[in-house]
Amino acid sequence: MIYRISCLVYLSIALVISSFADTLSVEAAANIDEFKISTPSFVLRGIDFEVEITAVDSEGNIVTEYNESPTISGIKQRIDGSLQSIEGPFESGKLSLNNAIVEHTGTIPVQVVDPDRNIRSTRDLRSIPGVLSILPPLLAIGLAIILRQVIISLFAGIWLGAVFIYEYDFLGAIFRVLDHFVVNALSTPSHVMIIIFTMMFGGLVGIISRNGGTIGIANVITRYAKTARGGQFSTWLLSFMIFFDDYANVLIRGNLMRPISDKLKVSREKLSYIVDTGAAAVASTFFISTWIGYQVGLIERGIGQIPWAEDAYSVFLHSIPYFFYSIISLFFALFITLSGRDFGPMLHAERRSRYEGKLIRDGAELPEDLTESDVLDMNKPARWYNGIIPVVTVLVVACFGLYYTGIQALRDAGQTTYSIGDIVGNSDSYAALIWASLSGCLVGIIMSVSQRIMKLKEALDAWFNGLKSMLLAVVILTLAWSIGMVTEELNTADYLVQILREVLDPRWIPVLTFIIAALTAFATGTSWGTMAILMPIVIPLSYALGVDAGLDVSHKAIILYGTVSSVLAGAVFGDHCSPISDTTILSSMASSCDHIDHVRTQLPYALVVAFIGMLIGDIPTAYGVSPWLSLLIGISLAFGVVYIFGKKVENRTHI
Repeated sequence: MIYRISCLVYLSIALVISSFADTLSVEAAANIDEFKISTPSFVLRGIDFEVEITAVDSEGNIVTEYNESPTISGIKQRIDGSLQSIEGPFESGKLSLNNAIVEHTGTIPVQVVDPDRNIRSTRDLRSIPGVLSILPPLLAIGLAIILRQVIISLFAGIWLGAVFIYEYDFLGAIFRVLDHFVVNALSTPSHVMIIIFTMMFGGLVGIISRNGGTIGIANVITRYAKTARGGQFSTWLLSFMIFFDDYANVLIRGNLMRPISDKLKVSREKLSYIVDTGAAAVASTFFISTWIGYQVGLIERGIGQIPWAEDAYSVFLHSIPYFFYSIISLFFALFITLSGRDFGPMLHAERRSRYEGKLIRDGAELPEDLTESDVLDMNKPARWYNGIIPVVTVLVVACFGLYYTGIQALRDAGQTTYSIGDIVGNSDSYAALIWASLSGCLVGIIMSVSQRIMKLKEALDAWFNGLKSMLLAVVILTLAWSIGMVTEELNTADYLVQILREVLDPRWIPVLTFIIAALTAFATGTSWGTMAILMPIVIPLSYALGVDAGLDVSHKAIILYGTVSSVLAGAVFGDHCSPISDTTILSSMASSCDHIDHVRTQLPYALVVAFIGMLIGDIPTAYGVSPWLSLLIGISLAFGVVYIFGKKVENRTHI
């Protein structure tokens, strides 16, 4: 009897405890007020995106006790290439997915329902066709080809992207270009530092062009121009002395060497070819020039979209060995110069000039003389050290800045042993470049004023004119950053990866990038505009395809460096060949050569080098061949082309 009574008491206690536990569970469930659904403001149909769903109480706090599996509709998840319903349980009140996807366009209601607790939450998600994400850069390219106005083209591309992002508000999108994209582009500290460096280096070029320094450098080189071969070699070598700016490079060498090459019976076509080849090819590959700030800024925009540890300047330095077209073209011009051999239209021009004494063809139309260009002052004393010392100051201070900031960063991280690569990789390259450009400007001004070449006001005016010369570059660079933000927000790279997945091997990205960049630059006539349009797209594309293909870190780095260099090299190639290119036009003008004759004679040489660069450089290096080996083979092949196909032009003239 007592046993039965005890069992009854225990059973009653158990029922009470169970009832109390159920009450607690109901109270815990009652704490859930809704599901908070976090998604992007819009998504691309068929492209993965991130979504987070949290169970929250009436005060917005996450209910961590919730670990159920509510019904989720409107979105699915991609698993092993197929779309499946979302069934995963919440963990600590959260459900996070990075492979969510929508199958339709328009307004998609994303709904989370827990029928047991009578909780239903809905969020409208806007979905747009994926193809819209590539229209802004395509519009920029198309308008650049038609209008030949880079700024208008880039602005139009940004505007179209804003139309898609801000719910097809065509009028409001005009203002979003400025108050969202441009403002955000200029609010990034690294962007501001790049602009400062670009402007300051332009100021330095203005000073040394006006104080006679660049002319002095040129005069030192031309002392050895006694034969046609020597005159051509001096013109080629001078390109490395005026490495800091392509415009100054073209105008100074063309105007300075033209009287000398005329006496040596070198055709104007040959002079303009050597002048043009050594301008952008040198300025774009040298690690300190007016191009560098611009290029680093574009690279920075691209790698900002991917998880990459290196800074933009380090990526640029690593990509230099992959500049196959630019580097091989310089050696090709050297072989042409030293061998005295030519082929194609250039051979006819050289034979006409050397044998008939006709520097230009009959009926050629010569452009205006640029001797009095604002780029240089021929009336100042030509002292070579007034150009060399400020530029060397920039190089020395830049190297010191890289070393100092790199060492400080490593020490702050507690690292006691490090290599040069560690120092450069951890340095603040932007700060180093700013210190360097400021130091060069100060040295240039002090030298000019102390020698009484210019008064302080004149030196500052020259500096300011140099700043103004970089204004267009800064505007293009800002718009390039902005269109990069557009492609990032529109997930352009993700869309391209999606349609190219399992279709395009990432190892083919560098050579295809070179071709696209070359065609774009040729059609638009601008290397800078081409780089601005392509760089923010191809960098994340190359990385994403590399990840998708399962490449290791070192191989992804090779693809990245090759892609970056292909944009720059392809842009330079198109710039060399395009009849509407600014540097091509300036080369013709500075050399006083018929512009079409210059393009016609230079094009075969550029095409040969481009083919060698792609075949020997871009393709094999993407599969792991050393870029240095490719350069060696490519340079050797260029040498062979000159000697096999080139015909000797007899050197008959001395001075």
